[in-house]
Amino acid sequence: MRLPWPLPWPLPALLAWGGAWALFVLLQQLALSGVAALVLATAAGAACSLLGASWWRRGLIAAGFPLSLALSGTVALPAWAWLLPLALLLLVYPLNAWRDAPLFPTPVRALQDLAAAAPLPAEALVLDAGCGLGDGLLALRLAYPQARLQGLEWSWLLRALCGLRCPWARVRQGDIWQADWSGYALVYLFQRPESMARALAKAQAQMAPGSWLVSLEFEVAGVEPTTRLEAPDGRPVWLYRVGRPP
Repeated sequence: MRLPWPLPWPLPALLAWGGAWALFVLLQQLALSGVAALVLATAAGAACSLLGASWWRRGLIAAGFPLSLALSGTVALPAWAWLLPLALLLLVYPLNAWRDAPLFPTPVRALQDLAAAAPLPAEALVLDAGCGLGDGLLALRLAYPQARLQGLEWSWLLRALCGLRCPWARVRQGDIWQADWSGYALVYLFQRPESMARALAKAQAQMAPGSWLVSLEFEVAGVEPTTRLEAPDGRPVWLYRVGRPP
């Protein structure tokens, strides 16, 4: 998947809202109930929001259709029906994950030099912490085709979509900060700058000496990396060796 949309703002939002409205009208013409049409049209808008260029734009795209429908007053729906699109949006953007990175995809060749800098044995266990739709797992698979890849994602919906997209990986739903990182030879993240000190502290506390913490774009402030790579698009890839090599 390629992000963000190659269209000037607000065209992505207008197209997503218009498409959701068109789907809503079509479903009603097909004699689908108003509640079912609302949920499906909101789901379409939420799916389109994943292609937004920033966090606030994704939120606008996702919430635009149900909000405009509510304000229009053109469709009579029971009050409880408006909880359904809210629940659907929370599946895509759960509140507990807002403190972590929004949905940023890893370019497929961003980690192409990783195996040379951080060699791993065959069948090594590798985690994409906050795997989203699976772009990081795809990049890790290119770097480590013989590794056992796992993904961890807080959103149930994104976890399900990632599992469909990456059937060769074990993808689980959960909080990356509550999960146990011991046993992993490498943990990969594409988080926020302010998350990196916490990530390194967790890696040092739980991961075996000689394992790796890898971050695309964001470094741990004040900590010297073991090495620094450069992705094809120019973004840095920071590598931190945990403890001393065995």
